[in-house]
Amino acid sequence: MFTSVLMIEKALTSADVEFVTTLHGDERVAFHVLLQPRGDQADRLLRAIDDVALGELDDAVREGETPEGEEALSVGQRALEVSLTALRASGAEAEGRLIEDHPLDELRALVLEAGADEVIVLTDPHYVEEFFHRDWASRARHKVGVPVLKLFSHSKA
Repeated sequence: MFTSVLMIEKALTSADVEFVTTLHGDERVAFHVLLQPRGDQADRLLRAIDDVALGELDDAVREGETPEGEEALSVGQRALEVSLTALRASGAEAEGRLIEDHPLDELRALVLEAGADEVIVLTDPHYVEEFFHRDWASRARHKVGVPVLKLFSHSKA
């Protein structure tokens, strides 16, 4: 069985689930999902810039409405449950957990613990972070010791 660690920031859409579960053809895949909800003050400006770069001005204006703190964790827990249910419904094995701080440290530990074959980072585009190589995938490539695949979410959850 192929083992993937899947890093996400929101609930997987049905298109996302289909995409990640078919990456390895007919081979069975076990997913270890790490979800870190977006939503702290430092991210708000970067998300707004990304929205403007994508031409989504209405989204940039609404960045202040993104849940933060305990509310973000509650939303994140629901997103994780939805994602795990969808992965399992597709026939994959899936387990997961929320992460709050130091996502790359948690990622490295999980890769070792699970004996992962790869890491998949599935997020919306984050152009500012990507430009400066501060996005999860760029930073993970130097920490985890397995291939890191960066994918963009197919649609808004």
